[in-house]
Amino acid sequence: MNTEKELKKKTVRIMKSKKAFKAEIEKRFSASESEKIWKNAHRRLCKMYSEHESLPKGISAHTDSFIFPAAAIYLSMKEKNPDIAYDVMKQVMAIRSEKMGQSLARCCKIPGFRRFFLSMWDTLSHKMFGEASGFKNVFYPKEKDCFRMDITQCPYHKYLTELGCPEINVLFCENDVHMYGKLPGMRFTRTMTIGSGGELCDFKMEIV
Repeated sequence: MNTEKELKKKTVRIMKSKKAFKAEIEKRFSASESEKIWKNAHRRLCKMYSEHESLPKGISAHTDSFIFPAAAIYLSMKEKNPDIAYDVMKQVMAIRSEKMGQSLARCCKIPGFRRFFLSMWDTLSHKMFGEASGFKNVFYPKEKDCFRMDITQCPYHKYLTELGCPEINVLFCENDVHMYGKLPGMRFTRTMTIGSGGELCDFKMEIV
């Protein structure tokens, strides 16, 4: 069990990494409101960490860096203005994912990278999106120049729902579209997500 001091230190460290949200909040809210929102987000996040200390390492890799901070920031803004809160989350998350997508797009122009990237998904998906990380999946047999999986249970849906903000789940789903949707020589296909009310999240990446 972490001490209160350790939890606060962890909270400060994670919140420092979310400076893009802080900058956008300061554009949308007054100085006093922005300060209150950010302090409230710190308190919320620290409380979330305290209440979920027993989570397995695989699950906490998602909750501690992504799910809980997003929920804490969003819920703190939502108290002031729900519409602005959602728009801030949507914009900041999209910009971050698009930048990562642009970096991947440059790499895709390197000879051999696309096949390397595709082959990496088989190992990566089992490690980061397997049952040890709170997911349940259907992994399809390997196909030449194609990777497919379906996610049938998702910790993002589970914890964001429990925390009272299931509406931002879909923004995490959209991250994939922003990141993989414009890779040269590759096609990313998705028809539904759990976050948007679907039965599962289908994921297909192929070389074209």
